[in-house]
This record gives sequence, structure tokens and C-alpha cells, in this order.
Amino acid sequence: MATVTVHEAKTHMSRLLARVEAGEEIIIARGRVEIAKLVPLNPPPPARRTPGRFADPGVKGILDHGFWDPLPEDHLGMAMRDRHTP
Repeated sequence: MATVTVHEAKTHMSRLLARVEAGEEIIIARGRVEIAKLVPLNPPPPARRTPGRFADPGVKGILDHGFWDPLPEDHLGMAMRDRHTP
């Protein structure tokens, strides 16, 4: 546990906070008298994710029957053919 003076704490507060975020505890002293302690707060628990619209297999959506079926022969290459026709 490190001890710093009030002057050092004011001058280097950002650095001290970075050390505290890393898990270190730091004591601030006025002269030789310890007056405060910087300690990391417990991080808030991560927010629970709610399932998306595809989480329930019964939900209809983009992955309905036929989505993964191959394209018919007459659709294959249509985009390229249409780009080159005058």
C-alpha cells in the first residue's frame, strides 16, 4: 500500500486513480498523518442481456423455411447479366 502526500495526490490524481483502478490501495497523508485512503470500488455487475428475437426457435423471422435453399437456376447470375445489357 503506497502513501502519498496531499500535494502529490493533487498533482498526480489521474495517475493515482489509474493505479487504484488496477486494484492498488493508496493512502493520502498530510505530513506524516494519514487522512484518507483511495480504494477501488467493486465494479457494477454486468447488465443481464435479454434474448434477441432469434433466441426462441418458435419465432418466425429471417431464417424461415427456404432461406438457406439454393437459388433457382434462372436467378443465378441475373445481377451480372442485367448490368451488362444495354
